[in-house]
Amino acid sequence: MRRRTMLIGAAGMTAAAVAAPGHAAAASAPGDHRLAAPERAASDPGLAAPEPAVAATDPAARRVLLVGANPGVSLVTGDELRTFASVWIVRWSERGSGRAIVLWHDGRVRVLATDPDLGHWLSQYFTRNFPEVAGVPWPEPEVRRAEVHVTLDFATGLDARARDVRVRMTGVLHRRAFSTDEFDLAGTPHSLSLVLAPMNSARVWAGGRVLPGEVVLGGTPERPASSAFMTEAEVWRV
Repeated sequence: MRRRTMLIGAAGMTAAAVAAPGHAAAASAPGDHRLAAPERAASDPGLAAPEPAVAATDPAARRVLLVGANPGVSLVTGDELRTFASVWIVRWSERGSGRAIVLWHDGRVRVLATDPDLGHWLSQYFTRNFPEVAGVPWPEPEVRRAEVHVTLDFATGLDARARDVRVRMTGVLHRRAFSTDEFDLAGTPHSLSLVLAPMNSARVWAGGRVLPGEVVLGGTPERPASSAFMTEAEVWRV
């Protein structure tokens, strides 16, 4: 497995430092490097594969795609990404509203969502194209309906639970705003704005055990970076 260190970069979002033969290196914001990949259908034939988006040339003319929050955590051991979790709170989107946890570990993708169709879309349209998981195996997601309980507090941290999966983050290091009109998802530029909080520590549980890996910290005292972060006021446009 290639080295993959995901940090909150100077631009205020996730930066990918990747060292691997034939693989692109780092960016200052999530979306500076995305791997374009063909759309995959969900294992449930009733869940349609996401359709590719077409971005408006003028960012001011782009339509709102999603409003909500998307905290994420990458846990690394040595040079290996071991666990990645993406927590979604969707207050409104073109595919509805709801909550989901997308979990990658051991080459397996699980999606636990209040709405399975929404969860599949979040996994395949957004999460699979994030730089944290660029280049790692991304098999057909196991999508399951579940109650997803999320407590997100910019003063204290995050606690998200669904079935046997739990994601916790503690220790807010900083709070800052970020926006870009060049966030690439599978070759299509998107506009993204949000408020970001890099976190000091995080753990992910599944199946009654703590999943492997540790949070990676970096940056500067004035602008700390972390492979675990919370977001709020997140708006995607295309």
